[in-house]
Amino acid sequence: MELTTKSSFNKSMFWRRIRNYRILYLLLLPELIYFVIFKYIPMFGILIAFKNYNIGLGFWDSPWVGFRNFSNFIHGVYFWDIMSNTISISLYKLFFGFWAPIILALLLNEVTVGWFKRSVQTITYLPHFISWVIVYGLLVALLAPGNGFINLLMKEYGNNPISFLTESSWIRPIIVSSDIWKEVGFGAILYLAALAGVEPSLYEAARMDGAGKWRQLWHITLPGIRNVIIILLIIRLSTVLDAGFDQIFILSNSFNAEKSDIIDTWVYRQGLEQMQFGLATAVGLFKSVIAFILVISANQIAKKFDGQIF
Repeated sequence: MELTTKSSFNKSMFWRRIRNYRILYLLLLPELIYFVIFKYIPMFGILIAFKNYNIGLGFWDSPWVGFRNFSNFIHGVYFWDIMSNTISISLYKLFFGFWAPIILALLLNEVTVGWFKRSVQTITYLPHFISWVIVYGLLVALLAPGNGFINLLMKEYGNNPISFLTESSWIRPIIVSSDIWKEVGFGAILYLAALAGVEPSLYEAARMDGAGKWRQLWHITLPGIRNVIIILLIIRLSTVLDAGFDQIFILSNSFNAEKSDIIDTWVYRQGLEQMQFGLATAVGLFKSVIAFILVISANQIAKKFDGQIF
């Protein structure tokens, strides 16, 4: 009897909360419908990963092949090469690119001249809205072996020109540096918002105790934005197998493919151009499972060290 009464009370509280916040739930409804239609319903398509999908036969009549698509991918000739390239490029971007917006936000946070701060913010986050096609055009103008600006300077000082965009030894630094240049300003916006929430009285108390800028940074600023750093790190770890298809598809070519060919570009060629839809879906599911494991692991590590960082 007591359990029944408690259950009825919980239901009553639930519907009362719905009525009280009905406007907010109505505003949330379009987003829920969007996710159901475009995110959850298409998840049935992962069945293609276990089929030899044929457009003529359709979704249901295509024959089942079990884990053959996964086996073909894992035991393929290029598996270790593309996995190595994908993980290496992602880790380079994570190691060098993750800290860049934090450093930029910390520097901008110390700027007291309003117009200068706003100007730097605008200049640094505008590249985020430039497509990779335009970025490639800028890189060609800078790095082309014949008339690129950098090579013209090198020839001016008696050095031989370098074909940056076609040499495999240069492609990874170009990928990482161009990605940082394009995203650093936009990424700093989140950290600037987090910095705005740090209590100013803490800095005043620290200054009264004789703490300098470095002490304030280490003991107040960084702990104040710690949760934001951890959340964004977890998100970045979940995409470690997604090295950036748009960027690498534009920058890669047959000369630098040895160091730039990643899972997504390989799937585009093998899975889509050759219409091996089952293989492409299997690789996508493989990436999703790895991303899920990484997110859970990173979240557990973050919980373990929460309160012990800084």
